[in-house]
Amino acid sequence: MWKVLQAAAIGLMMIRAATAAQKPPKAEDVLKGAKLRAAEKNKAIYLIFGASWCEACHQLDTFLAASEVAAIFNKYFIIAKVSVGEGAAGHPTWDNPGSNSLMMKYGGVSSGGEAGLPFIALLDQKAKLIVNSNRPGKSKARDAGTGFPTEPEEINWLLGMLKNAAPAITEDETRTIQESLRKAAAE
Repeated sequence: MWKVLQAAAIGLMMIRAATAAQKPPKAEDVLKGAKLRAAEKNKAIYLIFGASWCEACHQLDTFLAASEVAAIFNKYFIIAKVSVGEGAAGHPTWDNPGSNSLMMKYGGVSSGGEAGLPFIALLDQKAKLIVNSNRPGKSKARDAGTGFPTEPEEINWLLGMLKNAAPAITEDETRTIQESLRKAAAE
């Protein structure tokens, strides 16, 4: 009996250790790491707020992973991801602690308290906001967001965001991004 209790106690400790190891880092720590890499490589920060249940977030991930798109984004940006809103799917511990506050800091929540995901904030190397994915003139974040653009005006907004944050981006590179987005929207 003692050996069974001992084994159960060890098993419980291992589960607790594994759970603690899986705890996501603080959102500010994710940003801090991105700032260090951005300063080291002289790039802007492409900060993504997303959730596991967000279909558009998965579309954005797939888009950014495409080789021709990844080459362009990696040339100009340090991409950092923060998980937010996981409570909507019953997994609040999957959020990076402090993610909602950080998203609010960069304008990711509308005056009505609604958040549109994915939410993108383009930052300079010191984490100062250059532009975010909320298009002007829209009242609700979920209506204004261009986290993964599919409509022509959303695609144009994202291209403008990229040009603001990475002025050296070429016309050929923006055309590649635009064509990839149009292709993804048609699928």
